[in-house]
Amino acid sequence: MTRAQWILLALLVASIFLNYIDRSNVSLAAPLIQKEFSLSPAALGRLFSAFFWTYALMQLFGISGWLADRFPVRYVLGGALLVWSAATVGAGLLTGFTSLFAMRLLVGAGESLAYPCYSRIFATDIPLEARGRANALLDAASKLGPAVGTLLGGLLLVRMGWRMFFVVLGIVSIAWLVPWFVLTPKHQAMAANGPIVSPGTLQILTTRSAWGAFLGHFCGNYFWFFLLTWLPDYLVSGRGFSMQQMVRISSGAYFAMAGATLLAGWISDAWIVRGGSPTRVRKTVVVFGLVASTLVLPVAIIQDQRISLGLLLMACLGFGAYTSNHWAITQTLAGPMAAARWTSLQNGIGNLSGIAASWITGVAVERSHSHASAFVIAALVALTGAAMWGLVVGPVRQVRWAGEEVA
Repeated sequence: MTRAQWILLALLVASIFLNYIDRSNVSLAAPLIQKEFSLSPAALGRLFSAFFWTYALMQLFGISGWLADRFPVRYVLGGALLVWSAATVGAGLLTGFTSLFAMRLLVGAGESLAYPCYSRIFATDIPLEARGRANALLDAASKLGPAVGTLLGGLLLVRMGWRMFFVVLGIVSIAWLVPWFVLTPKHQAMAANGPIVSPGTLQILTTRSAWGAFLGHFCGNYFWFFLLTWLPDYLVSGRGFSMQQMVRISSGAYFAMAGATLLAGWISDAWIVRGGSPTRVRKTVVVFGLVASTLVLPVAIIQDQRISLGLLLMACLGFGAYTSNHWAITQTLAGPMAAARWTSLQNGIGNLSGIAASWITGVAVERSHSHASAFVIAALVALTGAAMWGLVVGPVRQVRWAGEEVA
């Protein structure tokens, strides 16, 4: 990778770091928000799901992918970050549950553009043999965002309350726009797609590997969003930990995911450089990771806290390994012509799991008065995802699209 590519990647990593802090702040502040608005677990689940309605549907209907394909990515990603950051500030300044719900919808709309932009840039500007590392860095930042946000947020929540916490996060995110527009003006990935015609949505939807990736991503995301939205609540209300203990445990889980994804990304790229086929390497890593994630199943059932937290850590390590390579599979299958649109569809379908995980977990906890059933469901969904990536997705090589010659 060239110096320009590393600079571009560093800025993208920073953006996803901020992205995940902004999207996870409601989960961290959930105990305080629930108390202020007197929310039931089901109502809290609906608030968690607000982000995912706009985030998933804008991608599912191809709006995000179309914008990333049609206009200069430099402006699309910059504008998206401005929208979600301003909405984060608004969530802290406005009063009332309805206003908070509306701002979360707006955060989801802005963040829906991020991954289509990332895949568009990765498919055109990051070498194939470096995409494991590049995606691992991006994914590690998505885990470090909640980890660092949890640590710093725990301090800010205690000292200034959840509203000012949101305002500070939004302002910090907006500051990212300065280096983005200063350092990326002339980079080739920042240009519009020009006359290139990407495959249509119907053509992508009739591809078997696309559906394997869509459903596999849905299952993997269910596991991730289950932890992201409900782990703090489980640790406080289910295990009786204090807010300070919850902060340490939650951030430790996210740090473990980040470390695992970085290690798995480097190992997979090195494996390919030494002769391993992309199909064998990428599939082995993602399937192993999701299977290992099922260790989360007995976490809420085992009474011994040390054993329970140990299994949680191991499940997080497994999930981190999975996330290092699944986007590399998508970028390879789609190729430059279809990367943004495929990613938009995949992330749209995949993030419907955010609605499902938030709502299903809330209902399960409310009806059973326990988190155990929710952990069992998350493990079974992760196992289903492993089957999708391993059996439904075909060989990891670029799909031959109509009108495009593939070397």
